Amino acid sequence: MSSSSSSVNSSRSCSCGAPSPIKHICAHSSCPQNIYVVPWLQNIDFHFVASASMDTEHLQLTIGKSFPYLRFHIYTFDVAPVLGLISTSIRAALDCPLNYARNYLANLLPSCVRRVVYLDSDLVLVDDIAKLAATPLGEDESVVLAAPEYCNANFTSYFIPSFWSNPALSLTFAGRKACYFNTGVMVIDLERWRKGDYTTKIIEWMELQKRMRIYELASADHKWNQHGLGGDNFQGLCRDLHPGPVSLLHWSGKGKPWARLDANRPCPFDALWSPYDLLQTQFTLDS
Repeated sequence: MSSSSSSVNSSRSCSCGAPSPIKHICAHSSCPQNIYVVPWLQNIDFHFVASASMDTEHLQLTIGKSFPYLRFHIYTFDVAPVLGLISTSIRAALDCPLNYARNYLANLLPSCVRRVVYLDSDLVLVDDIAKLAATPLGEDESVVLAAPEYCNANFTSYFIPSFWSNPALSLTFAGRKACYFNTGVMVIDLERWRKGDYTTKIIEWMELQKRMRIYELASADHKWNQHGLGGDNFQGLCRDLHPGPVSLLHWSGKGKPWARLDANRPCPFDALWSPYDLLQTQFTLDS
């Protein structure tokens, strides 16, 4: 398995889920010895991004104790740059500054990290991450990431009329197939991201959205992001899987599996999260 990195988003509100990606990534790796058995053979680095308000020392001790041979790094995200850029949304949790840390990975991670698999903390990987990390991005330098695309959305209603009536803005979609992707799972070429300065481009769109509000709300296989298991952004009701194969389960939405399990009100697929919850299941690694 070639050297690669995995980045995981962690916050105080979901710290119980933060170490879980390590467990299921290790469990389904085709070469687990490359992850945690022999320190000098480690080919995967885990990069955790935590909010400044989080007890990172406790997080480091928890991960280090549970996974003594894992090579990992914890980065504190300074929320100051994004606080004034966040537009209110239909779910308060989406307004958390840490949600935007993924846009700053190219700045947070060392320059020697060239490719990263970004994962939200509310998901379970049930396939080999090496396959996902190897997703080809092609030779086009403008292609900076791969994620499962969804092209059946009605962008006419997604963006407000003032967007479409402004030629400078509506021309953004000229000659393009309108698609979107869930940012909870991404394979990112950080070298291309840095060259294209995409963090600045995202900031510019956030500034525009904050100023005039333009909306109300290379592709990987869809099996790599079976998202929506957290339900909608209002009630977090139970949802079924999308049709097709499953390599990654993603509890995007209001309902989180650890919260529903703790409250004894689980949805059917929440049981798949439980074995990977370090606070629920005692887990040790064989040396």
